[in-house]
Amino acid sequence: MDETETFNPAIPVLIEDEMKRSYLDYAMSVIVGRALPDARDGLKPVHRRILFAMQDLGCTHDKPFKKSARVVGDVIGKYHPHGDTAVYDAMVRMAQPWSMRHLLVDGQGNFGSVDGDSPAAMRYTEARMSKLAAELLADIDKDTVDFAPNYDESLKEPKVMPAKYPNLLVNGSQGIAVGMATNIPPHNLVESINAAIALVGNPDIDDDELMQIMPGPDFPTGGFIYGRQGIRDAFTTGRGSVTMRAKAEVEVNSRTKREALIIHELPYQVNKANLIENIAKLVRDKKLEGISDLRDESDRDGMRICIELKRNEIPEVILNNLYKHTQLQCNFGCNLLSLVDGQPKLCGVRELLLHFLDHRRQVVTRRCLFDLAKAQARAHILEGLLIALDHIDEVIKVIRGSQTPPEAKTGLMDRFGLSEKQAQAILDMRLQRLTGLERDKIQAEFDELQKLIAHLKAILADEKLLMGVIVEELEQVRDKYGDPRRSIIMDETAELSVEDLITEEDMVVTISNEGYIKRNATSLYRAQRRGGKGKTAMTTKEEDFVTQLMVASTHDYLLFFSDRGRVFRKKVYEVPQAGRATRGKALVNLLPVEKDEKISATLAVREFDEGHFIVMATSNGVIKKTKLTEYQNIRANGIIAINIDDDDGLIGVVVSNGEQDIILAASGGKAIRFSESDVRPMGRSTRGVTGMRMPGGCKLISMTLVSDSASFLAVSENGYGKRTSVTEYNTQKRGGQGVFTLKTGGRNGAMIGALLVTDEDQVMMMTDTGRLVRIRMDGVSVIGRNTQGVKLIGCNKGERVIGAVRVVEQQEDGDIEDEDTDTTIIDAVADESMDTTAVSDVTEDENTEGNGTAE
Repeated sequence: MDETETFNPAIPVLIEDEMKRSYLDYAMSVIVGRALPDARDGLKPVHRRILFAMQDLGCTHDKPFKKSARVVGDVIGKYHPHGDTAVYDAMVRMAQPWSMRHLLVDGQGNFGSVDGDSPAAMRYTEARMSKLAAELLADIDKDTVDFAPNYDESLKEPKVMPAKYPNLLVNGSQGIAVGMATNIPPHNLVESINAAIALVGNPDIDDDELMQIMPGPDFPTGGFIYGRQGIRDAFTTGRGSVTMRAKAEVEVNSRTKREALIIHELPYQVNKANLIENIAKLVRDKKLEGISDLRDESDRDGMRICIELKRNEIPEVILNNLYKHTQLQCNFGCNLLSLVDGQPKLCGVRELLLHFLDHRRQVVTRRCLFDLAKAQARAHILEGLLIALDHIDEVIKVIRGSQTPPEAKTGLMDRFGLSEKQAQAILDMRLQRLTGLERDKIQAEFDELQKLIAHLKAILADEKLLMGVIVEELEQVRDKYGDPRRSIIMDETAELSVEDLITEEDMVVTISNEGYIKRNATSLYRAQRRGGKGKTAMTTKEEDFVTQLMVASTHDYLLFFSDRGRVFRKKVYEVPQAGRATRGKALVNLLPVEKDEKISATLAVREFDEGHFIVMATSNGVIKKTKLTEYQNIRANGIIAINIDDDDGLIGVVVSNGEQDIILAASGGKAIRFSESDVRPMGRSTRGVTGMRMPGGCKLISMTLVSDSASFLAVSENGYGKRTSVTEYNTQKRGGQGVFTLKTGGRNGAMIGALLVTDEDQVMMMTDTGRLVRIRMDGVSVIGRNTQGVKLIGCNKGERVIGAVRVVEQQEDGDIEDEDTDTTIIDAVADESMDTTAVSDVTEDENTEGNGTAE
């Protein structure tokens, strides 16, 4: 090289390559050196260094406590080149009974709380190793594990602990590395060791059998684990979600008789103080109902969160709401990622146990080799001592004849064929060993060593004996430290439906003539004397009024039938709960009805049993009966209830028991009564059969179930009508034209309404000019069937009545309270309207523009 040239040591490197290499180096250092536990001992480097430093300090379970600051100082000064806060936080966690299933550090002082309180500073607390932690370090001085230089190569530290039990599964681990994380739940010590022992006995044991022995995680905070599928996923694949629930019980206050939910155990890693604060916030924001008070009554005897309930609240419903909205129920995402041979690997529980057993096999093998070498070395010395004692006079002669110790050593080696170590041991022997008793001791020790050597050689030569030693040591740890399971595993995960969160109570469901629906608790309607003014159940526009009222439970079903033959289903709790004096919500906004499709009838159904039927009638006189069970499964967008002809429409629907009489009424003034047994049950997607033959131009306007206590009101379009006893209608066969109930034509015009009424009812009649007239039925006499009737409403010239419906409640404001009365909720409601399966409906026939009712 020319002397004028300068040497440039810089090597050009692409920045992309350098960034990639440097980042990968950093990532691997975090993964291996900080964040992930080793599959063999379940410890991260910081935990391993803390325990090793404690043993170095003599800070074991049988020694006095030492200041935490001293332990932390030793750790960061000798082994862990990081901040003292990180080391102290790691040590604190190992001393928290709500974080660790089995404590590795025995702490004295304030080590934090389940409320998230910070521990006291390290200068105020003291610590030492727990008894179980000593089992992790057992035999570490017998060359059982490899050591590596510390960060400044001034000391040696263990790469892994000998670990007499599967600590990774017993205590679990959490850590976030670069691009990966681990989240291993704690398990029961007894179950984990039993599973390891079972694997030793049968390495091919089935996963189901292994899960019988080790059914799932066992959290230090107890609680419930719901569902086994997540456990199975984690067990077999290393990933799975475990649902945890708090353990709660219902307690009744002996003084106030109020019920309270008492929480004794929380899900793992849930902060108690934050949980209580969250519950209080939800109650304040009205997102949780039914809670009157909330107290934390925890003390040194255990956890106790008291959630007092309001009167008449159902504890199970409140608890389900708490599970739904708070951390009383949460999930633990299992991610069994650990270091296997220095590399991150996702393992199932079986694989982790096998890695632990492989580790124990190596540890026990190395320990046996160490003990064997030590025993053989000692036996070798004892063998020389025994030779010397057998020839003691000659030994003394050789020693006395030697000028120097080396000469004496050489003389002994040459004379008796001893090794250098044996000759040195003879020279170092004290004179008291020449006594007969001491000789017997040496002989006994030598014999014992020979047995030990033979035993160790047998273990090393036989795999079964070696595994037997491992099993025996596992059993010793299990019997000494094992405790009962804390977390109870439930077979099924009870998925919370909306219904579980709704208190079951009776509701008054009201529907107005213009199609507005709402619900209110029956408690809003106080009992009144008969004849009282009643309470306003719905504020409506002047031309609107309530036409349907049902009392049904929040868990009952509402079936909505449209004029096109479709049926929709809603739970009562899905109907908007509005104030007593509000209109509610339009049905067209609650149901997925099509344009120009109208709701013809509504039924309240408790359960879909075999003993009831749905009877439907159309404007063309078709009637159909179908089992109630056919409507048990209804899609969100509805299903076909009856096949309707193009020129036809559904006008009435009722629920019957299969043995009642039906009255059909037509616009031509005729009505027919027949037994519903004449109508055979049909499938859902059928048309039906003829219920009443319609003369030309006539349409069916109503269908009612016969009640002998009621009378039949017929109303004509010109405002005339009459009441007739239902007994005047003889039972016929279906399919006939019926008998006259109101003469039509002339002054009467067509019949537009027919309904069952009692003296206590009121009927609202509507005209085509928008006029509404309410008539009390006790002012309308019951007369014969073959009469023209009387004037019910005076119609102006050119005005005609287009509908008549029974008003199911009174509309005047105000109420007269009488606590001693035993009358029903709303006096104007007929008895059958209180039945959850009873129905009154309003229909509109598009050809006659007449409204009819059926109840």
